[in-house]
Amino acid sequence: MGKIDTGTENVLAEVLSGVVSKEHIPVDSHFFDDLGANSLTMAHFCARVRKHPDLPSVSMKDVYGHPTIRSLAAALDTAPAPPPAPAGTGTPAPLPGSTPRYLLCGALQFLVFAAYCLLAGLVMGRGYEWISAVDGVVDVYLRSLVFGAAVFAGACIVPVVAKWLLVGRWKETEFPVWSLAYVRFWTVKALLHANPMILFAGSPLYVLYLRALGARIGKGVTILSHSVPVCTDLLTVGAGTVIRKDSFLLCYQAQAGRIRTGRVTLGSEVYVGEKTVLDIGTTMGDGAQLGHSSALYGGATVPAGERWHGSPAERTDVDYVRIPPAHCSTLRRAAYGLAGLLQMLVIYVPLAVGGTYLLLTLVPALDKLLDPTAEDLGSAAFYAEALGFSLAAYAGFLVLGLAAVSLLPRALSPLLRPDRVYPLYGFRYSVQRAIARMTNIKFFKWLCGDSSYIVPYLRAIGYDLSTVEQTGSNFGTEVQHETPYLATVGSGTMVADGLSIVNADFSGTSFRISRATIGPHNFLGNNIAYPSGGRTGDNCLLATKVMVPLDGELREGVGLLGSPPFEIPRTVERDTRFDDLREGAELQRRLARKNRFNLRSMGLFLFVRWLDWFMLSMIGFAAFDLYGAHGTVGGLLIGASLILGLAFSTGYYVLVERLIGRFRPLEPKLCSIYDPYFWWHERLWKVPDNHLVVFNGTPFKNLVWRLLGVRLGRRVFDDGCYITERTLASIGDDCTLAAHTKVQAHSQEDGTFKSEHITIGAGCTLGTGALVHYGVSMGDGAVLAPDSFLMKGEEMPPGAHWGGNPAVAPRHA
Repeated sequence: MGKIDTGTENVLAEVLSGVVSKEHIPVDSHFFDDLGANSLTMAHFCARVRKHPDLPSVSMKDVYGHPTIRSLAAALDTAPAPPPAPAGTGTPAPLPGSTPRYLLCGALQFLVFAAYCLLAGLVMGRGYEWISAVDGVVDVYLRSLVFGAAVFAGACIVPVVAKWLLVGRWKETEFPVWSLAYVRFWTVKALLHANPMILFAGSPLYVLYLRALGARIGKGVTILSHSVPVCTDLLTVGAGTVIRKDSFLLCYQAQAGRIRTGRVTLGSEVYVGEKTVLDIGTTMGDGAQLGHSSALYGGATVPAGERWHGSPAERTDVDYVRIPPAHCSTLRRAAYGLAGLLQMLVIYVPLAVGGTYLLLTLVPALDKLLDPTAEDLGSAAFYAEALGFSLAAYAGFLVLGLAAVSLLPRALSPLLRPDRVYPLYGFRYSVQRAIARMTNIKFFKWLCGDSSYIVPYLRAIGYDLSTVEQTGSNFGTEVQHETPYLATVGSGTMVADGLSIVNADFSGTSFRISRATIGPHNFLGNNIAYPSGGRTGDNCLLATKVMVPLDGELREGVGLLGSPPFEIPRTVERDTRFDDLREGAELQRRLARKNRFNLRSMGLFLFVRWLDWFMLSMIGFAAFDLYGAHGTVGGLLIGASLILGLAFSTGYYVLVERLIGRFRPLEPKLCSIYDPYFWWHERLWKVPDNHLVVFNGTPFKNLVWRLLGVRLGRRVFDDGCYITERTLASIGDDCTLAAHTKVQAHSQEDGTFKSEHITIGAGCTLGTGALVHYGVSMGDGAVLAPDSFLMKGEEMPPGAHWGGNPAVAPRHA
């Protein structure tokens, strides 16, 4: 250690004094234990320190690692200057966009979407007419088989043809958003995201499909991620590589109002963990590994045989391939892929097409809806039948769906033994995938999440929840797993949205399921991958986007933040101020009130979704009624009904959300989860918004955000951002919000809920997978690197380039 600069101590103490409103700050006082500071307070402290040009930049990691003025000053005085940050520091600020080009791009995108819908309408009309022309189960099945197979093949082939016609072979280049080149790019991307081959992720068929799109993929590659790479010619994957789910290898980057395409190169026997981002220009050598919750920034290279993790990734000794290989021949892979295709074409598609037709025709009361020659659109009977059909179908889905997800997977679960290694692409692999698909259906978790009723649902599908200490918010609405029968969550633990329990291990030839155990009295923040063997025990705080460690001592009674993780205090004074409401008779009284409120919310949203289903059914049946009288024009009307249905659902749910919010903006809040305000706020999270993905990358997404209350500037490029509290977010002109980004203006830790405004200045960029927390301010032209976590209260200066989890600025000398 070098000599401590007491001048640095004095300046740091003066800055902290202004933040915590204390006249004197002892240099040995602990920020959290003695001064009562919290992470938001210290984020403001870091921001003020960065405004002193004579001081090194201070990050939250520095604060947690050196929690006194004396230790922090010593660390800053002796720390070597780090290398330049890899988060695109040389990127110029975006120039103001062209509004006419922006509007023209939107018009062209609408025409492409409308043409696709109209074509789909013509095909659906002709297919229905052809199938309904025969009688008998066998004839209906055969025609449904032929028609369904043709539609499936067409939906898969169209993106391939469009890619080769519109683009040819992807090359490393860049072009501005809203340009004609971008329209071609967006058309290919939209078609890829809409094609049914995504359902085959994890199958050799998916690999073959990517090869048809131009990707260079070797033998024996397993891709479990549903995120389709867009610029496929720039993707190279060596033999035997495994890419886990929720991994993003897009082969393009959206930054500063431009799209840059670039290569992603993976050698043979590479392992890419869950919830990872590989930016353009990244390379992994043969046998390299990238752990879960990690990112490779542009230009990063993992040498052959090395293991890296973290965001940005760094070298580690942790072995993420924790399973021995098994024999898995080429014939086995081919047979599995063919069997899956035949299962889709011979069973699922005919059942969906012909089975639905037969079921509806067996109900005489629906004759006015299904007879294309009846022309009963103006009769009361038509609307009565549509109402009856929608009620029966909705109730049937609720009852049969709940029975299916709780009973069928449980019947299959004995076929898989924990900790036993099975080869990929066999019967046991099919069983594991079937269990994962059925038990990860989102509807019931959406319905029951953020309430006491999520606990019996998770138990019904197989979770081991020990002796539950009911909090009324034990789990959020988004929880996923590989198998629910080996997921254990301890008593008193609370989980926010985005938890993925990674209780299956994969190699290039084998898989194994094993128990993942989350200890009691934990709190898990948003977007966490929790693997089997995670080294956390009792009473831990796992912060948002944290990388759960697989090595080292068992962590207990501490908090973990970042990727790679480092320790922070388990709790601070601000998060304990409402603890009196979480115990004794007061807890029981407030919990009972919350349960009643949540039950009303569940009933409200069941009705809200049914009403949407009823109106969409009306639109669809009306289109088929008109089809019988207008032939080809009727087919176009069916296509138009698809456009109308999307427009209706979008406007409908905007209205629902604004009515719940009383057409008023939210106000920043600090309260207990047992405050009635929080229960009302939870209702806003339940408003369905899955349809927003259709608008990604178009000007129409901006229109919807404005209708929902986001203060949005001009020509914002939103490639797939999600904004949780719309009226607390302000986004400036010409911002670039990359795919899978999130702007989250709230946080919940244990029993305390907090929300605050987020301000993103003009020309800012959020990289792929980045998350911006509440109370953040980003100056004009600031750039946040991919997979970064910009913590609560941070202030990014104009033009700054930050990256990492948590995001930090490059430190100057």
